[in-house]
Amino acid sequence: MNVWFSLLAVIILVLIPLGAVGGASLGYLFGIVIPYTAFGAFLFGCAYRVLQWGRSPVPFRIPTTCGQQKSLPWIKASFFDNPSNGVGVFGRMALEILLFRSLFRNTKVELMGQRPVYGGAKWLWLAGLTFHWSFLFVLLRHLRFFTTPMPSWVDILTKMDGFFEIGVPTLFLTDAALLLAVTYLFLRRVVIPQLRYISLPADYFPLFLILGVVLSGILMRHFYKVDLFRVKELASGWFRFTPVVPDGIGLPFYVHLFLVCVLLAYFPMSKLMHMGGVFLSPTRNLANNSRTRRHINPWNSPVKVHTYEEYEDEFRDKMKTAGLPVEKE
Repeated sequence: MNVWFSLLAVIILVLIPLGAVGGASLGYLFGIVIPYTAFGAFLFGCAYRVLQWGRSPVPFRIPTTCGQQKSLPWIKASFFDNPSNGVGVFGRMALEILLFRSLFRNTKVELMGQRPVYGGAKWLWLAGLTFHWSFLFVLLRHLRFFTTPMPSWVDILTKMDGFFEIGVPTLFLTDAALLLAVTYLFLRRVVIPQLRYISLPADYFPLFLILGVVLSGILMRHFYKVDLFRVKELASGWFRFTPVVPDGIGLPFYVHLFLVCVLLAYFPMSKLMHMGGVFLSPTRNLANNSRTRRHINPWNSPVKVHTYEEYEDEFRDKMKTAGLPVEKE
């Protein structure tokens, strides 16, 4: 039910621009109003979530400790798995963000008869790494629509992406890799019973939405052609704040653009916001230096303490009567 509900929602989103875009006013709505609104919602939502996370106090050192903590000189410490300084934290975060190190080290357990067997789960790591890096490359390639002249590094990246020159126009490797990765992540949730049981519409909807963005982009590039010069004219107008909707830009473009806008607006309120949350995760961005520094909880309110000297002054006679030692006679 969760799968079909999410799929139906994305199908309805595809049908909205197909059935609505026609007149100049609707072109203005889907070409200017909705993109600006979605981008504003994306910026405001991301800023709000990050500020909310940043305002949350973290009084304790709670990094995930996956190795030996730094202690005595002759005991070898884990520099990245249990960092004790900022350099180790930076290396740990870099490996986590760029290479998904914790996911690479993930294991799965299966029952072989009556005996549990632990093994690697590298396919999930490979699919996740492929998905995120391919998505990044696709976003960077799209900068050619927003810049005049196009930066040289974007041109180099585009040529590297289409190095094999498969088909006409060239099939970009990141497009194919992104499509395969999203498909794998979706099938994994459907095929594995344990994942299917815990999966919600919030898990399926982003996958279907991203899949719709990728498929509409591929179809628009290879089958339902659009005028790229008009697309660049519209995209450049967005960033100059002088947008003009060109005539004859092509209906497939509005489908693709509308799905991208929905993804942007949905991003801050979804699990996709882990893109910003990973930088603010105290289990990753804190050094485990509790043995070398004293960390005082800022939430502790001042309380009246009863020192031992005060205790002895109050009960000295009774302590002597009971035969208890006292510091002062």
